[in-house]
Amino acid sequence: MRAYSIFSTPRGLSDAARQKRRHMLARMGLAWLVMMQVTTLAFPGYLRSESMAPDNLALLDHAIGIMNWLSLFLSLPVMLYCAWPVWQGALGRMRHRQITMDVPVALGILVAFIPSAVATLAGQGQVYFESVSMFVAFLLTARYLELSARQSIGIGASHQVIESLRKQLSGHANRLAFWFVVGQLALAFAAGAVWWAYQPSQALGVMVALIVISCPCAMAMSVPTAMAAAHASISIQSQVAPADLTRLQHATRRVARQNLYGSIAWHLVVTPMAAIGWVAPWLAAITMLLSSLAVAVNAMRLYRQQGGGRPRTAWTASSPTGLEA
Repeated sequence: MRAYSIFSTPRGLSDAARQKRRHMLARMGLAWLVMMQVTTLAFPGYLRSESMAPDNLALLDHAIGIMNWLSLFLSLPVMLYCAWPVWQGALGRMRHRQITMDVPVALGILVAFIPSAVATLAGQGQVYFESVSMFVAFLLTARYLELSARQSIGIGASHQVIESLRKQLSGHANRLAFWFVVGQLALAFAAGAVWWAYQPSQALGVMVALIVISCPCAMAMSVPTAMAAAHASISIQSQVAPADLTRLQHATRRVARQNLYGSIAWHLVVTPMAAIGWVAPWLAAITMLLSSLAVAVNAMRLYRQQGGGRPRTAWTASSPTGLEA
């Protein structure tokens, strides 16, 4: 049985840290549960077509209205409880006249949720509750992985070397992700305005799709997943030689950069298609999930390359500098 898992609660964790971990897991689990239910409720809307017989269309519209109300009620816990860390972070920073990642993310969630709620109350218009729940669920998943990786850091000089690398890479990744999200949101509002001028019925859908694409889930996971794989590689060893630790640092840095710039490239590929109306909001959310999964798989590849596929007692027979896991 392997001793390392970023999903196992580390020993010696403080009560406050355990409570934070439990709350984040509960928020993430609820968001995923609501997302699955709301996506199912949104399915009748995908079937609607003006070419349908009038009686069938009237019956379907009635069913869609009921489904929209159910989706609204199900989405409220996501907005009020699951997304609470986002609201807390955004408002807290804005009070100090600072703008962090939470501010554009919070704006994106509100822009997708409020028009959907208004359309439900008015009984007409498109709703995007499934996109909102997907946005929040994927974002919380990335944050839970990041928290788990931070809390699972082992004790020893080798782990501290990797932790120093994490701090160095995270600062760059966070700055890059922040400005990328700001640019994406600006593009979403600009594209929405253009569509509103020429085809108002499609404006909100295009804007919501671009907002979903702006979710920095994969970018937020890029460094934490690579660091978690590096810590795991160290934890299955009894001793780590300096040369092996140096190679692990280089490999971890390379994978983290692959994850970061690869996720940005994927965003840039999907964004033009969404801007011209080829990507529906729900499809945009799925593409973001796929990019997040690709980041996780790439980090797992690092772990396997470093010996994670077969537990060993040590990389070398001895470690003269005492860099023990």
